Parts: sequence; structure tokens; C-alpha cells
Amino acid sequence: MRLLLVEDDLMVASGIKLGLTDAGYAVDWVGSGERAEEVLAAEPFDAAIIDIGLPKMDGLELTRRLRRPEMPSHAMPVLILTARDALQDRVQGLDLGADDYMIKPFELPELLARLRALLRRSQAAKTAVLGFGPIELDTATRRATGQRGGQAVNIDLGPREWTVLEYLLIHAPKPASKDKLLQALTGWDKEITPNAVEVYVSRLRGKLEPHGVALRSIRGFGYRLELSEAPAA
Repeated sequence: MRLLLVEDDLMVASGIKLGLTDAGYAVDWVGSGERAEEVLAAEPFDAAIIDIGLPKMDGLELTRRLRRPEMPSHAMPVLILTARDALQDRVQGLDLGADDYMIKPFELPELLARLRALLRRSQAAKTAVLGFGPIELDTATRRATGQRGGQAVNIDLGPREWTVLEYLLIHAPKPASKDKLLQALTGWDKEITPNAVEVYVSRLRGKLEPHGVALRSIRGFGYRLELSEAPAA
């Protein structure tokens, strides 16, 4: 999942980005509403976390602008962060298009839980558990399981393997493009190359096949989850 964090306080932004990255999200950060508007006009994101108290263009105005139909991510979930506890500020933020808000200071576990809930809602998912055949991914407990011999077995996934599988499960049975997977893994971080995506896919393929799920390559496009004939004994 690729997130945009809009926060002008460097220390606050660093702490939030670190926590979200550790939770498996690809996080891009900007420090102003103007820069956020430029980015959102050019690139898609799965969700945005926006501070109200931005210089010049505040978070409320940014939220209003990003909801315009021509914005690539106009329908994405928006979580507003605010140090203001006034009812009018909260009402205005929701009326302008925010989906939820949190009052500073806040605890990271609550931020992660609210974010998961918003993402589930945007993907029309009713629970925190994503599934495909015998594979289940619990996004709340960060636990992946598969069925072998009629029993649930834990699947040990690295952070980036988790991100790849989560993206594939959200879009299953449709295929996921290699470019979109790369964005979900890195955002603006160029540490990961397209070839590296193939490495994570290969590792994930080896962990899914014993549970009866195949990760098929689609030439010139990307990858798709499919049920294989039978899981290994």
C-alpha cells in the first residue's frame, strides 16, 4: 500500500513515516499543501494522511482540492491529523471530504488501526482478513496462514513479501501489474528495482505453492494468483 503523508513538522513526520514503514507501507512525505497537490495531480496513492495546520494552504483546503474528479486519487481515503479539538474543525474536515480524523498527540497503534479500517472500507472489504482459496492474510494481527492437511499453517513472510501478497489479494482474481507492485513496495524510494520485484515474487511463490496457490507470471504485464490443482501433502 502506498501512502502520502503531508506534515510540515519534520520530527513528527519522521516518526509517523518510520512507524508506517515498519508496518509494511510505502510512505512518501511532503511538507506543504502546495507540494501535496502537485504530487496528487500526477501520481496515484492508496490513502493520504494530512495535517490540518500546514503553512499557506492548510489541510482542509488541500482535502477539498484533492477531491476534484480530475485528481488521480480523488476517491482515496483521507485521514486528517489535527491539534485542534474544536467541533467545527472536525465537522468542516469531514464535510470537505475527509474520511476520519485524529487529534494530536496520538498513539501509533490507533493510527494504524484507523488506517486499516479506512483502507478496508475503500476496498469494500468487511473484515481485516484478506483471502484467496486456502490463503488468509490478517492485516490486523499481521498473520498469514495457509491450509495443509486440513489445518491452518503459519506462512512466514518478510515485510516486502507481505506487501506483494497483500496487493495481489486485494486485486485477485485480477492480475496486478509489475509497475503497480513496484509502486506499492517503494513509492519514491528507488532502493528497489523492477528486477528486485521478481526476487520477492519468486520467494513468495515458493511459500504459496505448498498450500495450493500458484503465482503466475503474465508476460509483459505482471502477476496473478491462481488455485493450483492440489496443495502439497
